[in-house]
Amino acid sequence: MTSLKIHNIETAPEGSKAFLEQSQKANGMIPGLHGVLAGSPGLLEAYQTIHKLFTDSSFDKDELTVVWQTINVEHACHYCVPAHTGIAKMMKVDDAITEALRNETPLENSKLEALRTMTLNLVRNRGHVSPEELETFYAAGYEERQVLDIILGVSQKVISNYTNRIANTPVDAPFEKFVWSKENQVS
Repeated sequence: MTSLKIHNIETAPEGSKAFLEQSQKANGMIPGLHGVLAGSPGLLEAYQTIHKLFTDSSFDKDELTVVWQTINVEHACHYCVPAHTGIAKMMKVDDAITEALRNETPLENSKLEALRTMTLNLVRNRGHVSPEELETFYAAGYEERQVLDIILGVSQKVISNYTNRIANTPVDAPFEKFVWSKENQVS
């Protein structure tokens, strides 16, 4: 049972209706997360804006997936891990990347593994990273912009992961086949 209301276009506050219409058009449905976020028009607008900014960042589809899913798994988001598994499939991200992220195992690609490690360092240490950690990240082929773009991704995921944890948002039907929980991951 959800603990926060999941709005539709009819029940949403006036300031959220246009954003839900945009979600409906873009996704063919209103994702449950968007329905919950609609309870605060500003939060829904912020989420959709940050999502667009992050998808337009310096990261390619594999890197976007690494940042998103690393944070989702670290935050144990029951909703976002399956959703981003499905999104990764739609983006044609290699299943091996998604499975490694879901199972918290190292990625075979060393550059992507450096991105996963930096993302974890930023999340776990609340932005405190050492000069050595930055140098390792840069040595893998990344630059200062990518550190900042990770922070942009963290901003998006804090909104969604925290909201889903509080709301207990049900996984949307298209992503139910990718259900996940931290307790059931493969070792």
